[in-house]
Formats: sequence, structure tokens, C-alpha cells
Amino acid sequence: QVQLVESGGGLVQPGGSLRLSCAASGSIFSINAMAWYRQGPGKQRELVALVNSGGNTNYADSVNGRFTISRDNAKNTVYLEMNSLKPEDTAVYLCYASVRRSVTDYSGNYWGQGTQVTVSS
Repeated sequence: QVQLVESGGGLVQPGGSLRLSCAASGSIFSINAMAWYRQGPGKQRELVALVNSGGNTNYADSVNGRFTISRDNAKNTVYLEMNSLKPEDTAVYLCYASVRRSVTDYSGNYWGQGTQVTVSS
């Protein structure tokens, strides 16, 4: 199996910063895309940022220029650096990874449990 464990959430004032981490472990042959999604109160889950195996990134318009996604392939870890946080960034942030568990395996979709980010004064 594959597990994704997030860390780094918490309470921060508007304008502040947080850094989220997500480490993948278990039976991993390779990881394709890694991403962060979020789900705010009463809202649908939305893609925040994605990084593929080649390091190419994609961001939601609402966070572009404020958030930065990166990954450490040696550690099977993805990060989300969040700056200039706004109250509307309040949400549960979930880590996603597309993982092949063996050379003969197709990629599967895996999710973390989520970490709460609250932006409030």
C-alpha cells in the first residue's frame, strides 16, 4: 500500500505564511504527479497546485504568485509554501500523488487525510 502523510497546517493571521509537507511511503516504484487540493467549508474540492515528475508546475488562479509547490524526489515528498495568506484560503488541504507500485503496475491515485489551514485574525 501507499500512504501520504501531511503536516504543517495550523492557524495563521492574514498576510502570514505556512509551509505544508506531504511524505509518501510504502510500496512505491515511481511517483508521477503530486499535488495539493483544498476543500473549504461548504465548497467543492479544488486543485491548488500540481507538480509533475519533470518539475513542471500548475497553479489555481486564486493562489498564483502567492503559493509555491515543490517536490523532493529522493524523499518522495511534496511541499506547498503559502505566503500572503487570506481568510478565503481557509480549508482542509489534501495531498495527492499518482503512484506506480511496481514496474508492471499502472498508476494509482492516492490521497492524504488532510491538514487544516485556518487564516484568521
